[in-house]
Order: sequence, then structure tokens, then C-alpha cells
Amino acid sequence: METLILLLVTGLGLGALYFLIASGLSLIYGLMGVLNFAHGSFLTFGGFAGMEIARRIGAESWPQFILAIVIGGAAGALFASLTELLLIRPLYLRHIEQALITVGLSLASVALMEGIWGADPIYVTGPPILSEVTEIAGARIPNDRFLLIFGAVAILVGMLAFLRYTRFGLIIRAGVENRSMVTALGIDVRTAFTLVFAIGGLAAGIGGVLASQYFGYVSPHIGGTLLIFAFIVTIIGGLGSLVGAAIAAAIVGVLQQLANFYLGGTGDLIVVILLAAVLLLRPTGLLGKRAH
Repeated sequence: METLILLLVTGLGLGALYFLIASGLSLIYGLMGVLNFAHGSFLTFGGFAGMEIARRIGAESWPQFILAIVIGGAAGALFASLTELLLIRPLYLRHIEQALITVGLSLASVALMEGIWGADPIYVTGPPILSEVTEIAGARIPNDRFLLIFGAVAILVGMLAFLRYTRFGLIIRAGVENRSMVTALGIDVRTAFTLVFAIGGLAAGIGGVLASQYFGYVSPHIGGTLLIFAFIVTIIGGLGSLVGAAIAAAIVGVLQQLANFYLGGTGDLIVVILLAAVLLLRPTGLLGKRAH
């Protein structure tokens, strides 16, 4: 039972990381129809920005660590906003070119970060309590798992509140439901496009700082590794659905951990099989909408 509890909580922590990337992917595709292959770079850049703050002022106290999270999120949001303004917007409605340019940006950003910080992992620290464990029903669970879960829940609640109670949130929700209708009403959605990228970059940047605590390091390739499973989560949850992405992230993270432990390290294979089953049986995903 102790092992099962540990696997479940660790899986939820891993799923939380997937959600922090998948939430932005889902909103961006739902509103703009853009497959953003550079989204993992937002996470990586946020992780390095947080690491630089920790390196200069430390991150052993909670105020310092929270500042690192804020800076990481802001760095991700800035990177994402500039990506939309300079690269995506000039190619509006040219989705193939948009996807290709994000692939190029992903490769270029990894090379740039390797040039600045090196290709090897840089190990990071945080508040001492994160390296400790909490015992639940005999299971000794690393505290950083709880931080990841809390962070993902906070981001989910914040995004849902923004989409529900703000004017731009209403425009974004309407655009996800029916982009052509919003355009026909004469609403300028360009600001909403930039805002969606910024929100996605914010979540990814925060995810970069939290990922560095989960793995114990940050490297130029950490975002690309997580991006693969974030895309899977986005598809399973349903494009444009934040709640669907959250549910799918939890399922994928837990399933990976259980399969890796009980089925001889086959977690990735099981997740791919789940993806294939969803595409065959429910192509729109768990909570996705039909294309308009």
C-alpha cells in the first residue's frame, strides 16, 4: 500500500508538470489553431531565469523561492509574447508555416541556451523542506510533489477565473468555441492572441522553476522532453479544454508511474496506447469540442 500511495502522488506531481505546459498548448490551439512546438522552450527559459535568481540571491527561504517562481513565470510570458508578436502574427492563418517556424524556434532556442548555460544539467536547490518527505499511511513522499500539485491547481483555478470573469477571458472562451463567429462580430482578436500566448508562457515558465525542483536540475533539453507528453495530454484531454487537460495530465502521470513500476518500465508505451485508443474512440478527446 505504501508503494501504491507513493506512485499515485508522484504520478500526480508528474501530471502537474504536464498540465503546466498542456494548459497553454490547449488554449493556443483552441483559439488560434497553432501547434506551438516551441512551448517547451518557454518552460526551459523560465527554469533558467528562476535558476539565475536562485544563484544570485539564494532560494533557501520561501520569499526568495517565490521570487524565483515569479521571475520564471514572467520570463516565460515575455518569451511567449515576443514569439506571438514577431513570428506567429505575421503568419496569421498560415498554420503550416506557423508550426514550422515554432519548430525552428525550438531548435534555435535550445542551441542558444546551450551557448549561454552549457549543455550539462545545472543542479538547483530550494527551501530545505522541499528535500524532506512527508509520511502518509507509511509512504514517504517527497514534499516537492505536493508543491507541484498545488502549483498546477493554483494555475488551473486562476486560468478558469480569468476566462470566466474578465472581458478578455470572455473573448478567448468565445474564440475557442467558435473562432469564425468572433471574427464575424468584428472583435479584434489579435490582443487576445498575444494574451493567450502570454498566459501559456506564464504557466510554462512557472512549470520550469517547479520542474527544476522535481528533477533537481535544469538543462536546455528539459522542456523538449516534457513537451512530448504535454502534447499527448492536450490531445487526450481535448483541444481547448483546460479541465480536460488537467484530467488527462493526472491520468497520464499516474499511468506512467504505475506501468513503470508494475509492468517493467513500460509507462511511455502504455501512454501511447492510451493516446491511440482515444484518437480511435473519441477523436475530440475527453472534453474537447468539435471543430467549427
